[in-house]
Amino acid sequence: MTETVDSSDNDEYDELSDLRQRQKPEPQVSVDEAFDLDDLLPTIGEFGKYQKLLVFGICLPACIPCGFCAFNQLFMADTPDDYWCRVPELLDFDVEQRKYLSIPKEQENDDFVYSKCFTYGVNWTELLDPDNMDHYLTTLEPNTSWPLIKCNQGWEYNTSTVWSSIVIDFDLVCDQDIYPTIGLAALNTGGPVGVYLFGLLNDRAGRRLSYFTCLATLLAGSLMTSLSRDFWTWAGSRVIVGLTIPAVYQIPFIISLELVGENYRSFVTVMTCTFYTSGIMLLSVVTYLERDWVRLSYYTSLPFYAYFLYMFFMPESPRWLLMRGRLEEALKILENMARVNGRQFPEVVHSKLEAQIIRDKLKKTKKKMANVGLMDLCRTPNMRLKTILITLSWFANETVYLGLSYYGPSLGTNQYVSFFLSAVVELPSYLCCWYFMDTWGRRWPLSLSMILGGVACVITVMLPDDAVDETLVLYLISKALLSASFLIIYPFAGELYPTQVRGIGIGASSYIGGLGLIVIPFVTYLGKENLKLPLVIMGFVSMLGGMTGLRLPETLHHRLPQTVEEGEEFGKDWQLKDCCSCSKKPDVLSPPTSYENLDVLAGSSNNASEVELELRDNRRLRQQTSRTDERTPLDMPGASVSGRPSHRPSMKRLVRQMSIMDTQRMHDGTMQLTHWI
Repeated sequence: MTETVDSSDNDEYDELSDLRQRQKPEPQVSVDEAFDLDDLLPTIGEFGKYQKLLVFGICLPACIPCGFCAFNQLFMADTPDDYWCRVPELLDFDVEQRKYLSIPKEQENDDFVYSKCFTYGVNWTELLDPDNMDHYLTTLEPNTSWPLIKCNQGWEYNTSTVWSSIVIDFDLVCDQDIYPTIGLAALNTGGPVGVYLFGLLNDRAGRRLSYFTCLATLLAGSLMTSLSRDFWTWAGSRVIVGLTIPAVYQIPFIISLELVGENYRSFVTVMTCTFYTSGIMLLSVVTYLERDWVRLSYYTSLPFYAYFLYMFFMPESPRWLLMRGRLEEALKILENMARVNGRQFPEVVHSKLEAQIIRDKLKKTKKKMANVGLMDLCRTPNMRLKTILITLSWFANETVYLGLSYYGPSLGTNQYVSFFLSAVVELPSYLCCWYFMDTWGRRWPLSLSMILGGVACVITVMLPDDAVDETLVLYLISKALLSASFLIIYPFAGELYPTQVRGIGIGASSYIGGLGLIVIPFVTYLGKENLKLPLVIMGFVSMLGGMTGLRLPETLHHRLPQTVEEGEEFGKDWQLKDCCSCSKKPDVLSPPTSYENLDVLAGSSNNASEVELELRDNRRLRQQTSRTDERTPLDMPGASVSGRPSHRPSMKRLVRQMSIMDTQRMHDGTMQLTHWI
């Protein structure tokens, strides 16, 4: 029995090491080899007290500022329902008399209402006799022959519902009513730029410094927003705020993923979305209680200055520290994690890390990585097709999801209730999505939710104009479905792109998807003329994106590609006729996500330490009960392999299963920042 197990382990070792050796031009033998943190975490605690305190006490609350500062703008730029031209000469009259004398009426939906943008162009100083004002109040009548002119002395507003906004302060109505939409586009313009800049900082300076730099930028932009005295200063401040969205959400999300074990990453992902949505629900309460836009800006930003206290508690990601070779700092964090979790830190790991720290101080080693770029995504036909389809689906999903979020306050009879409901419906959709992803796969839940969500939007055009509640219900159904698809698209894309180009692929798709966020405010602006037109447009875009997703291959129960060559082979036999078929479960199940060739805790000793055996047992427990063929397409018979290199019999090899809800990872297991709202 023992010989059978050892033989299978050796076969597994040989197959995995072949691919690793072919990727290294000069195989090197090292006394110390790096270990995989995912195999150490079960020993010191995958989701123990340490992770729970950090995730629920720091990382998840750190996601809330994103929703607050992204959507408070909708209420800062609120437009009153009723406004009219200001005539200084008539300010002594009451409101109804001013409107009756100076504002012409125009037809609107079979009714005659006071014009919002025109007034009578007469000389009121000459027309009114101040000595006989009471006479004019009873005898003067507006004359339809008087000339009409555009408002040139400002506007008056009915402030019974909306009594403070940038629209009122800066007179952004009539010819300038598109300015709030420009401000919303300015917010979204900063997003792709900020994701790139903070992504560089995230990977080079660390997650901790990147988060607090991002938070400081966000709060500086919010303070500038509060102090703005004209529209263009306000719009510029929104660009600064936009630089941090969604980066201020992603960085603590990535820290959470890198702190917990692989079995809890799906849970952390769903909880992150839940906290984000809960923040939006809380924002709807704050906006209802505070209607002054300046104070609203303060209230939705000043509390987050307290987050700088996290500097005393938030650790750096141990994965990032290991990747950067800062082993001494990583060792302290991992030992503290084990201590808080009530676990014993393995002495063999401590000894090997300390030995490596001493050697690293004497000499520095450089890692060689294969040079891959954006062109590798489009070099071969299958990878090119998948890249285009992923990007189109991402563009449609992200654009429609955010467009629906922006459009919520425009529907229903109370904008605050509508905005609150549009956030509430996301919570059950996340839970359902979590279940269906692991049972039905990714392709069908993604496509069906986008198609059905689009249908719910489009059929609103069939409802009469006075069916306000029915339109709101269909909108909420669509928002719930799009929220579910938005949760799927991110891991689905990460599983379709090979590990070698996963960061580049998701970064490119999310960046192009982010460009739609600049356009979508102008689509929602069309709702000023026709309330249902934006819903119809977004519905068709959503259905198109859903049908695009049907052409993508399923990834559930499939071993995912690592190299660009494997990515070309993955799903290559997927035909157009397979789009409407349900994916069959493979006869031999493969782990649901990608595998990587790893250097593990080894060394020159011939003794198998207790920790090494425990790590191997952890790996075996994570595997399926049935044996799977772990060979890649490059290892199959017929592939050109110029001989199998010899290996030391004492060396052990581990195979790590990545999380199905994982973010994109580099070859060494570290996560990268990408554009995800």
